[in-house]
Amino acid sequence: MRSVEGPVDRVVVVGAGLSGLSAALYLTGAGCSVTVVERADHPGGRVGRYRFDGYDIDSGATILTLPELVDDALAAVGLDTDSAVPPLRIRPLAPAYHARFADGSQFRLFSDPDRMSAEVTRACGPGEAARYRRLRDWLGRVYRAEYDEFLAANFDSPLDMVRIPPKRAALFDLIRLGAFGRLGRRVTRTLRDPRLSRLFTFQALYAGMAPEQALGVYGAIPYMDTGLGVYFPDGGMRAVSDTLAGAFTAAGGRLELGAEVTGLDYTQGPGPRRARQVLLADGRALPCDAVVLTADLGSLDRFGMRPRRGLRASPSAVVAHGIVPVTVAGRWPVQAHHTIDFGAAWAQTFREITARRGGRPMSDPSLLLTRPALTDPGLHLTRDGVRYEPFSLLAPCPNLDSAPLDWARLGPAYLRELLVVLEERGYHGIATEFVVDRLDTPATWRDQGMIAGTPFSAAHLFRQTGPFRPRNFPRGSENVVLAGCGTTPGVGVPTALLSGKLAAQRIVGENRGVRTRAPATVRRSSRKEAVN
Repeated sequence: MRSVEGPVDRVVVVGAGLSGLSAALYLTGAGCSVTVVERADHPGGRVGRYRFDGYDIDSGATILTLPELVDDALAAVGLDTDSAVPPLRIRPLAPAYHARFADGSQFRLFSDPDRMSAEVTRACGPGEAARYRRLRDWLGRVYRAEYDEFLAANFDSPLDMVRIPPKRAALFDLIRLGAFGRLGRRVTRTLRDPRLSRLFTFQALYAGMAPEQALGVYGAIPYMDTGLGVYFPDGGMRAVSDTLAGAFTAAGGRLELGAEVTGLDYTQGPGPRRARQVLLADGRALPCDAVVLTADLGSLDRFGMRPRRGLRASPSAVVAHGIVPVTVAGRWPVQAHHTIDFGAAWAQTFREITARRGGRPMSDPSLLLTRPALTDPGLHLTRDGVRYEPFSLLAPCPNLDSAPLDWARLGPAYLRELLVVLEERGYHGIATEFVVDRLDTPATWRDQGMIAGTPFSAAHLFRQTGPFRPRNFPRGSENVVLAGCGTTPGVGVPTALLSGKLAAQRIVGENRGVRTRAPATVRRSSRKEAVN
């Protein structure tokens, strides 16, 4: 495995998102002197926070899977979720999602196989429950076959898949499982109820493609949700970032917030190019032996690097954040932390939002509604004598390459349309009582330097996945390593944590304590389910 040569005692990590904090913890645990610089006034990156009048709300990801990876990062500096400051309490959600369909029917999605079998039996009959068990088994085998050697591993070349024996064995396992066929076709061949099929294929959107286009290897994504569980930390997803940041500084790391990085200062002259200083907007220059750069692919040019040509970006999203009176939300047809409200359209919806060119907002929207106070009542707030709960609404949409729309003009009008749709679907009062404090659109993400105006980075096409994804140790610099969703292993909270771990290994290798292999099976914990 290619790694940084020479001394690596001083490391600067650019960005205090999950990947940056993960890398910082592993590097600190390996004995490096680490400084993390973050332009925002708080850690978290895409798992950060917005601060409004009287409350905070998660600004990005709301779904946590594989919390064991948080445990691993903390363990790198000798801490756990109880001993870290602040401590972190993570609860499994049951159900993980509550799905509602255009015909009025509903499904609760449980990660526990017995509870989910009972739910499928209730809605579809015992035959479909048996077929669900078969699908779950296949998804689990795909996940276990690829975790150690593909998700949690570095690649120097696509040839690693055949010349490194453990990777070659994992590749053959995946071939035998049929994991290079189409995921959508496998699911619909196994399940007969199209509603249930949606619950095991909508996650293809995380990978940036329609289910009929996604390969079976992406079955690992729905397995994380549907087999290994969805979790939520007390205080919101931002609590994960706060705890990782606190553990890093407690272990002796240096965290600088409100520190904008303007570029890297490289050595001049012949020979390998090395970054020797990280340049800050306030005029300071931080000396370094190595750099972990978590900037989005759309911002790499500021650091003397360019993303690979021809990258295709994932779809984007319109996200509204705010508060709703408890008395209003309490009358909605679903009372759940995560609700997926599906429109009748399905294939058409994916065509609209994943088109390479000519995309458009969903004509029959499928939407994610997030109500975290149903799990953590401490998130409620009172304003002018009225009790409110935080609420977020996410609508997938095409990225700016697919549809270069004027979101500054379109955004508010499109949100009004979505609220009318939800009002018509039975979420009475949402169009008039939802107090919107923040509206993010592809223009928001573009202005933050994200490729094609999407927070989901490069799509997981086959040519942009695993060893074919932009490398975390690109040619052109001898000591700058990438981390984050644009490089390996990819988009998502668990993959961001793994990305930081893989970046740390590129710098110090396994000889100083950074190991990338982890059990592919779930480590059972004492965390109790939070039922909503």
